[in-house]
Amino acid sequence: MRTLIAQPLTPEAFAPYGDILGGPLTSGVFINGGTSERIPLAGPDLTQDAGLASLNLYRACANTLPFTALELERHCFGSQSFIPLKGVSFVVIVARGDQSVSSVGPAGESIPGAAPLESTIAAFWVDGSCGVTFKPGTWHHPLLAQQDGDFIVLERKGPVIDCEIKSLQDPVRIVAG
Repeated sequence: MRTLIAQPLTPEAFAPYGDILGGPLTSGVFINGGTSERIPLAGPDLTQDAGLASLNLYRACANTLPFTALELERHCFGSQSFIPLKGVSFVVIVARGDQSVSSVGPAGESIPGAAPLESTIAAFWVDGSCGVTFKPGTWHHPLLAQQDGDFIVLERKGPVIDCEIKSLQDPVRIVAG
């Protein structure tokens, strides 16, 4: 079993897996008479294969570190965003897909990356001041809140269930940094 330290979340380190929502972003435009600054974020990808946006409240139970990840999941037809409420910290475990392995989509199409490339597994500590969006096809662990708390989750819903789950060949133990 491999051990990974949950690293601080930075835009550069997280870029292969998705985007950060909030935090120390700047360069917006002041609106509403100067009472708010609008800072553009990457748009969610939710409409593939007849998908629609689904906004949900997830009430998470604490899963504190150290934690052993046994499996990862991915959503090929839409992004998924986790936005903590009241500063709930959480850990994100992600991996790129192994492009040499494909699965078959609902229309018979080949979808690459059908297994997590375990050498790319990374863990990030999110302090609760921002959220994250996973790119479609990014392997990730389900929500790992570090305290009981609520999250707003923006995800795709559609006629085709879009969740693949794969067991890791080599479980990964995640520890605090």
